[in-house]
Amino acid sequence: MANNYNLRAIAATAISQVLDRGQSLSAVLPELQQKINDKDRALLQELCFGCLRVLPQLEWCIQQLMAKVLTGKQRPLHYLLMVGLYQLLYTRIPAHAAVAETVNGAVALKRPQLKGLVNGVMRQFQREQQSLLERAQQNDSRFMHPSWLLARLKQAYPDNWESIVDANNQRPPMWLRVNRLHHTRDEYLALLQEVEIEAIPHPGYPDALRLVVPCSVERLPGFEQGWITVQDASAQGCITFLTPQNGEQILDLCAAPGGKTTHILEAAPKAHVLAVDIDETRLTRVKENLARLNMHADVRQGDGRAPSTWCDDGKLFDRILLDAPCSATGVIRRHPDIKWLRRDRDIDELVIVQKEILDAIWPRLKSGGVMVYATCSILPQENQLQITHFLQNHSDAELVETGDTAHPGIQNIPAPEEGDGFFYAKIVKR
Repeated sequence: MANNYNLRAIAATAISQVLDRGQSLSAVLPELQQKINDKDRALLQELCFGCLRVLPQLEWCIQQLMAKVLTGKQRPLHYLLMVGLYQLLYTRIPAHAAVAETVNGAVALKRPQLKGLVNGVMRQFQREQQSLLERAQQNDSRFMHPSWLLARLKQAYPDNWESIVDANNQRPPMWLRVNRLHHTRDEYLALLQEVEIEAIPHPGYPDALRLVVPCSVERLPGFEQGWITVQDASAQGCITFLTPQNGEQILDLCAAPGGKTTHILEAAPKAHVLAVDIDETRLTRVKENLARLNMHADVRQGDGRAPSTWCDDGKLFDRILLDAPCSATGVIRRHPDIKWLRRDRDIDELVIVQKEILDAIWPRLKSGGVMVYATCSILPQENQLQITHFLQNHSDAELVETGDTAHPGIQNIPAPEEGDGFFYAKIVKR
């Protein structure tokens, strides 16, 4: 593919689709990456994810450098300037190349008359960079979170909210899940050492390894053969609490993209697994993950609030994993666009949906069966408070292994070398 595109303009387009149209970056990027060379795909991802990670800082700097912020049809140039400033601040791209390519981005965005403006803002930022950054540290833009989310974090975590914010603003660690059907974790650790990849085992989750330095999956021994899967450590904890067994009927609800579905089958390859998700498009990922690992599950589209539409009325399960739809506030470092796509009002709406799914699916669990309720959220309304209300309203539900009725569930908090923010509650039907 000839390099007849401007990567900075493409990045600006992607950011515009997220911020102006409310699309997720994971939905926007794949289509745009198809239009560029392989060697540029990683840089495009870095520019987009990076800009959204530090968005308030970039916004504040641009406001100081311009008398009037670009709006309307000129708005794509605003995002182009963000991309330009991000390069100067956070990448090793030579400054002259970053400026030149950003200026040329104005042409690619069909605004050649604004090349001078882009060049002037970039040059002025270079001159005033140190002063601007020092001043930015004196206002809330330094937290790089929307005000509503900061307020919720301060309320929920008065003693450590700043460390959570700091972790959210870091690049995430790369965790692997060793497929126990092929190797023990120690055996795979030895394979990594043979190819000079350093990794550290997780102390609590038996299949999890953290790479000291992230690398491409092509370097990982046996990736194509299904020996390992890239999956955050905290997400792996779901199966540690679910403890699936061979021969059981197991429901993985809200299953896409299928990481936990395949983990269930690695732990219990002879289990009968039904994977259900409301998003038919995302179910394609479940099927792809199953195919890569040469596994089988019954995959169906359906709403967890209406199990009779995708499951026979008499069907009961030994175990249910409910990875509930949530705010995803525990995985912001992996998906920084969450900060700008979510709204404060979304939380109460999600809490209602979670309650409806819990109430609808509980009758489908056998007596003596196990349900694990999990979210990748760190907000109490979706987690501890949700489970407190559930236990109060279901006399046949007993919390086990995950806290007590006064403090139900286990809440993981994101930290630089730990797993993502995640919540688990293990409940047995008496």
